[in-house]
Amino acid sequence: MATNPLHYTTPGLDEATAQKVVELLQGRLHACNDLHLTLKHVHWNVVGPHFIAVHEMIDPQVDTVRGFADDLAERIATLGGSPQGTPGSLVQARTWDDYSIGRATTQEHLGAVDVLYRGVITSYREGITALEELDPVTQDMFIAQTEQLELFHWFVRAHLEDSSGRLSTENAETEVEGSRAVG
Repeated sequence: MATNPLHYTTPGLDEATAQKVVELLQGRLHACNDLHLTLKHVHWNVVGPHFIAVHEMIDPQVDTVRGFADDLAERIATLGGSPQGTPGSLVQARTWDDYSIGRATTQEHLGAVDVLYRGVITSYREGITALEELDPVTQDMFIAQTEQLELFHWFVRAHLEDSSGRLSTENAETEVEGSRAVG
């Protein structure tokens, strides 16, 4: 991920460290922008008997994740970086496939969203580990956002587990596999 040189940063961080932190923040910014748009897409495209429950469950997640993106971008600027929030920068930098499921049942979308959340949460946790020595302030932000993402993930997974606690998506590795696993 190409980044612009920093001309200043926050007191107590050297520019090399701040640059590493900005790169981690930018990765999460792209992920959150992608996630809130994908969740809104799901919100618009769910159908079936549980439509209203899932439709209404997703919107607060969209709003919260959109807020995360704003917080991440503002932290980048605070550290002297320039947040990249354009669609082109997101598409160019992302390392994951675009969400490919259109109009589908609530269960199919939730199976796909389960896999989606797994990827986002895993990358946040990797960032938390990387930030341990770099910047505890940004690490705290990642921890707080991860807590919320894990809660949302639990909301999704509650629709996908049976009475023994087994997830229908336990072996799914892609969104399409997650979508198909619920059938």
